[in-house]
Amino acid sequence: MSEAHVTSVDAIESFRSSLISYLGKTRPLLDDACDEVFRLREWIERDRRLHWENEIKRRRKLFEAAEQALFSARLGTLREATGGEHAAVMRARRALNEAEEKLRMVKKWALDFDNRVQPLVKELDSLRTMLANDLPRAVLMLAQIVKTLDAYAGVQSSASLSIENERPESPTVAEPLTAPKENA
Repeated sequence: MSEAHVTSVDAIESFRSSLISYLGKTRPLLDDACDEVFRLREWIERDRRLHWENEIKRRRKLFEAAEQALFSARLGTLREATGGEHAAVMRARRALNEAEEKLRMVKKWALDFDNRVQPLVKELDSLRTMLANDLPRAVLMLAQIVKTLDAYAGVQSSASLSIENERPESPTVAEPLTAPKENA
């Protein structure tokens, strides 16, 4: 068995308390990050997609209305359409094209999202697993180590006290041995 030279049980306890503090701070942050990924996916796939689909419908109606106004102006008075009517049709067409392009981009993002984000989410999940399983076990092990070292230190100190009590007292300066006095 190898020897360990522990100089401070307090350092282990300090590390243990720092680890507990770290767990307390990182778990909520990691949960927030995972939740944010989920919200972003929902935002892209549902909110933005629905928004641009509705926007296309609205802009298509505006475009059709502008085209209808241009067509009516040409037929109604047998005159040339004004520049404003042509400009309104062009603006409505550009707006419709922009909305269609935005919807295409949202669909592309929805398809690419999992491919780009999934590797990062897997890393977050492995970190989440470590924070949920491994580090709490490490905290418990450190607590057990501290308890064991405290018990060992208690045994050592009581053993050293009993050893000192069992030792014969150190020799004292004794009176010099002299020969008995002879009766002279």
